Amino acid sequence: MEITLSIAIGVLTASGVWLLLRPRTFQVVMGMALLSYAVNLFIFGMGRLSIDKEPIIRPGVPLDLLHYDDPLPQALVLTAIVIGFAMTALLLVVLLASRGLNGTDHVDGEESPTAAPPAGRPAYKPDGGQTS
Repeated sequence: MEITLSIAIGVLTASGVWLLLRPRTFQVVMGMALLSYAVNLFIFGMGRLSIDKEPIIRPGVPLDLLHYDDPLPQALVLTAIVIGFAMTALLLVVLLASRGLNGTDHVDGEESPTAAPPAGRPAYKPDGGQTS
């Protein structure tokens, strides 16, 4: 199970970093989301989650970590999920506003001069006319 968790964290981190380095803002937002998921899994893994142990103190059970589950990693990850969701929603609204103002979703706000138009869309001249 540890190998599977480690591979999942590694794949999420690598994918998140790759998307962060892309020129489009939506890809950057998705990369940040993947990185936050990787960090959440890392916190869960470091929290030594155990099965069939009490998360709260109960009468008659000794007060040591052998009989209880640590609720702190769960609380941290739950808080991180809520904050991450709110930040993703905010970044998507900013992305839409930026695209509406600039007409592009590039991170720097400018299209690459050597970039070809996507398939199925005509290229546009700087004066606003279409090319053939």
